[in-house]
Amino acid sequence: MSLEKANNINIKKTYRTEKQKKAITNRLNRIEGQIRGINQMIKNDRYCDDILIQISAVKKSLESLANNILECHLKGCVASDLKNGNIEIIDEVMNLIKKL
Repeated sequence: MSLEKANNINIKKTYRTEKQKKAITNRLNRIEGQIRGINQMIKNDRYCDDILIQISAVKKSLESLANNILECHLKGCVASDLKNGNIEIIDEVMNLIKKL
């Protein structure tokens, strides 16, 4: 993680490898496809149960992606900050977990 300044505002960034970015992008593209599929189901007057099952699948896909990103955050950014003596990162992580 690093900090950059834009218009006098500190912006935190996490740099990911091209492999990590590609994996996340692929997962997001699959989720986007699932959502387009749900939209098509609505247009085709599909049965409510079928639509709800697909919505549940999208929800689980997003939760899985979020858990993966959280794990990388903890093992990368947070671990690095703690090694560098930044214990305030614990408060940031606790606030993040409360939002999730």
